[in-house]
Order: sequence, then C-alpha cells, then structure tokens
Amino acid sequence: MKLVIFGLTISSSWGNGHATLWRGLGRALGRQGHRVVFFERDVPYYAIHRDLQNPEGVDLRLYPSWEAALPAARREVADADAAMVTSYCPDGVAASELVLGTEGPVPVFYDLDTPITLERLRAGEEIPYLPPGGLGGFDLVLSYTGGPALDELKERLGARRVAPLYGSVDPELHRPAAPVPSFQGDLSYLGTYAADRQEVLERLFLQPARRLPEKRFVLGGAQYPTDFPWGENVWFVRHLPPADHPAFFASSPLTLNVTRGAMAAMGWCPSGRLFEAAACGAAVLSDTWEGLDRFFEPGREILTAESTEEAVAALSLPLPEIRRVAGAARERTLAEHTAERRAAELVEVLAGSSGFSPSSPGEGGGRGREKRAGVMRAWAGEHRDEKGASL
Repeated sequence: MKLVIFGLTISSSWGNGHATLWRGLGRALGRQGHRVVFFERDVPYYAIHRDLQNPEGVDLRLYPSWEAALPAARREVADADAAMVTSYCPDGVAASELVLGTEGPVPVFYDLDTPITLERLRAGEEIPYLPPGGLGGFDLVLSYTGGPALDELKERLGARRVAPLYGSVDPELHRPAAPVPSFQGDLSYLGTYAADRQEVLERLFLQPARRLPEKRFVLGGAQYPTDFPWGENVWFVRHLPPADHPAFFASSPLTLNVTRGAMAAMGWCPSGRLFEAAACGAAVLSDTWEGLDRFFEPGREILTAESTEEAVAALSLPLPEIRRVAGAARERTLAEHTAERRAAELVEVLAGSSGFSPSSPGEGGGRGREKRAGVMRAWAGEHRDEKGASL
C-alpha cells in the first residue's frame, strides 16, 4: 500500500502531539511493507525546533508553499492507494481539493483534534483545515476520539463512514530508562501548556505541591507563560524531545496525565502521553473522563483523581503498590496500544472502505479501486492471523 499524508508535522515534536504519533505509525507501516509519503509545510516555528530530519519508514516532503508542493503532490497522490488530510494541516483545504479531485486513491480525513474541531463548530467558528463543504466527500473519516464524537462527525460534518484511530506509542523509543538526577521528583508532569488544562493542573499538581512541601514536583513542557504559578518545590524542565521522555518518566515513581478540557468533556480521547509513560514503566495518575476504562483499568493499571485530596492520597501510596500499577500498565500498553497495533488497525479499516483494495504492500496504487478489489482485504486477513485476533 502507498499512503500519502498531508499533515501538520512529523519533523518537530515542539508544542504538538502529532509528530510523535506519526513517527511511530510511519515506522510501523514501513516495517509492514507499506510506503508512506508525508507532506509538511516548512514553517519557521517547527524548523527551529526540528528534532527529526529523516523519519524511519516515511518519505518526508518539506515544502515552502502549497504552490511549490503542488506538482509533486499531484504525482504522489495519483499513484497512491489512499490519500489522507489531517486536522491542523496548514494547507488542509487545498490538500482536500487535490485528494477529493484525484481518481483512484481512497480519500481519507483524519481528525487528531476532534473535540477541538467540534467545540469550534458549536461556537460558530470557521475551521481553517476543513473543506467548506464538510467531510462528506471523503470515503473514510478517522478520529483520534471515539464514542459520541463519531456520531457528531456524521451529524455536523456529513462524514459518511467514521472510525476511531486512537493514539499509540512506539515501544522502541518509549521504554524503561535510567533516572536522571535533574529530572527526579515524587510526581512529574509532561505536557505543552494549554489554558484549558490549567484548572486540573492546579488541582492535581500545584495544590498537592503546596500541601507536601517536603516532596519534589517536576514539570516539563513548552509554551509556559512567565506568570505561571510556580512553587518552591516545583521544578521546570523546558521542552523535551521524545528521546528524553523515557528518562523523564523514569525519574519519578508517579507521573500525572491531564487531558485538555474539550477532550475530557467528550471522553474517549486518550492522550499519547498516557501510552508513552506506561510504555516507559511509569505509573500514571490521571484525571477522569468517560471511556478511560476502555484503555486502562482504574485501580489496577492506572490511578485516577478528581480532587487534590485524591492526588495527595496517590502520592502517599507505598512504592511497591505504585510499581505494581506501573507494571500492569506497561503490559497492557505493549499488548494493545503500540504503533504496530494501530498501523494494523489503520490498514484494516482502509481495507473495509467501500470499493477499496490497494495493491500489495510496498506497491503504488492509482489503478482504480474496483480493479484492485480483494488484494488488501486478503493482506489484512493474513495480518490478523499472524497477530492471532481481529483488530
């Protein structure tokens, strides 16, 4: 299969969650024999924070403008089995026009920010990465968020066929590591600053820090304002590239997960940080939201808290209990939430698209969907047999 993607970024993990996800999926798809071409606009704020030039399994095409990218984009899409546009793609409308106007490849839209998209639609805002006519022209709409969000994508944007494609982790990158003294603490938190996370971060991280002055709290991330309410026992680590995440997670027995407001309200939207931390062998303390138990069992594989008191109680648990939770979470993650698993799910859901059946792994497409019928479904079936169960 040849998959062409028009996305936000894969080359820079600065201030976004898209890059790490695509790196893992791209590597997994490449190892499964598929070809991935990723078009990314070369913008200054990612260029100065670029932490990956040659992603494994992905043919990265950095371009200065859509006009400059268009000739190559046309050639790649014409020869593709599937062509995908993602949320926050800076040229989302133009890329959608190209994808929907090209005969042959299955047109796909992947919203990695579904709760944000739907929240802005409800507020009457214009969404710059969405086609003016909605999503009805795409054969398949994927969503990083499951549950009720899938129905709302149909109702509000006319999506005809929707499916979740949740976050994942690349266990070759995120795995247990040795602690680093400068990262060490009793509770850590890793995440880009977002105003709609601040209330929960205050309740589950900053207030426990004030109540437990003898403990050390470590926060890592980008875009934190100068007036952030730091405390004497709260230590700050600026943006960390993915390669440093394992050491960060390994340096505290417990790490906090805080879900963005719109995503927590809608539910069924696990942050990639959940899977990353678990794969690194860290115990996770998370805010609560509908559908969390679909991914981890509360109390056994993950700890949860809604109040400062519950967060303080989690910090008081015996270290063996915290380590037991961490071990169970890592086992679940490696079984169900890896990039390899999500790549197989992506291939299978593409195989289920109406009239879609791309060529054999590694080959290009563009030969007409009906003419290719059966090949991709057969490959997906063989892959299910190898894994032992349907995805």
